[in-house]
Amino acid sequence: MKRIGSETRMSWRTLVFCPLLTQLPISGKVERIRGSEVVSEGDGLPKKESCRIGGGRSQIITVVMLTLASKLKRDNGVKGNRPANLTSDSTRRVSIRDKLLVKEVAELEANLPCTCKVNFPDPNKLHYFQLIVNPDEGYYQAGKFQFEIEVPDAYNMVPPKVKCLTRIWHPNITENGEICLSLLREHSIDGTGWAPTRTLKDVVWGLNSLFTDLLNFDDPLNIEAAEHHLRDKEDFRSKVQDYIKHFAR
Repeated sequence: MKRIGSETRMSWRTLVFCPLLTQLPISGKVERIRGSEVVSEGDGLPKKESCRIGGGRSQIITVVMLTLASKLKRDNGVKGNRPANLTSDSTRRVSIRDKLLVKEVAELEANLPCTCKVNFPDPNKLHYFQLIVNPDEGYYQAGKFQFEIEVPDAYNMVPPKVKCLTRIWHPNITENGEICLSLLREHSIDGTGWAPTRTLKDVVWGLNSLFTDLLNFDDPLNIEAAEHHLRDKEDFRSKVQDYIKHFAR
């Protein structure tokens, strides 16, 4: 692993890129599982500028959460009439995941970066949503980059699955949509990957930071893009803008 240049700041850049030098601070309201309950324990996410989801967007998320809350109530009623031995592990995991998501989506709404928007295509599926990042500075300014985020049944023991749907010229995102973000790694020998204490807020802030603090040319996933930047920064910028013009408007 290459060393980070001296210009690197002790911020999100030194915390989350792939591979990491140190561990991302434990985020948000830490959730742990006690039986079938979700317990909140504290708030350790670095304080950064954020904005609430405005107007109609907030109402959409409220509707989504109410829909899921109603579903959870119905499911709990069904389970109450069902023998314990007939409740599968898979059903229990989905129930735990959905209870976590009700809390985490509310937390995300209150802490969404101003350069991000979220969309839930199906209000009955809080475990699948889309994120649009619209950077307001740097190489990718004025582009609109769409990600899909799918939360698996085994959440929060495993990380969400994330893919970039917008073609992009980026050292840490391939043109096929693969993403290098350490907190999304399920297995990490240095302790910097996914942990049950992380939340959707961490994932969204991390993806947003790939266009600013976490933009890393030293340990690239797209090696060709990193080498292009090393050879000719202005030509790299030109190609980034060309991609934005064709794919990210």
